[in-house]
Amino acid sequence: MIANETEGKVLTDLKRVVEDSEELLVDSAGAIGEKAHELRERLARTLEVARSTCRRLEEKTREGAQATDKLIREHPYPSLGVAFGVGIVIGFLLKRK
Repeated sequence: MIANETEGKVLTDLKRVVEDSEELLVDSAGAIGEKAHELRERLARTLEVARSTCRRLEEKTREGAQATDKLIREHPYPSLGVAFGVGIVIGFLLKRK
């Protein structure tokens, strides 16, 4: 559960970086000079890698959610027991602080 939340946050942050980078790429279109051109090309390549990573993360997250759903549907009572036990442990740990 925590891993899925972390992956979701990473995915959201990655999407935001991609969107910001695309906006920067468009805004810098008017910049002149060889250095600006090289930087725009490098940013475009990096952006493509980020998009690819984002797609892979989305797919991995989707597969994980589907596997979790299948496991819970196949074993509902043990799943409830595990969730209950984890909740008790977390509650106990939080209460101690």
